[in-house]
Amino acid sequence: MKLSTSFSGALRTFTYFMTSGSHYMLPGINYHELYGEEPSVFEQVYAIYANVIEIDENGLVLNGKYAEKRATDYLRSYCDESFEVAPPYEDWELALH
Repeated sequence: MKLSTSFSGALRTFTYFMTSGSHYMLPGINYHELYGEEPSVFEQVYAIYANVIEIDENGLVLNGKYAEKRATDYLRSYCDESFEVAPPYEDWELALH
């Protein structure tokens, strides 16, 4: 089975904004400078995104913005120690598969 165009589009859009340094959920956070320096940060961001995103039986993404929020909150908390992720991450969200 191939990934659906709904998921492919959601992943492509998330990746575009993450790599451009302009994700709207990260205003004022200069995370772009971390590329090439701290790859494990982005590994965790994408793991959270992949673990949280839900797809229905037809391949349609059900919670794309929520998956982005959980993933970008991790990056925000990494860059800004005063930011608290709410609700706190559960182990399954952080798992690296």
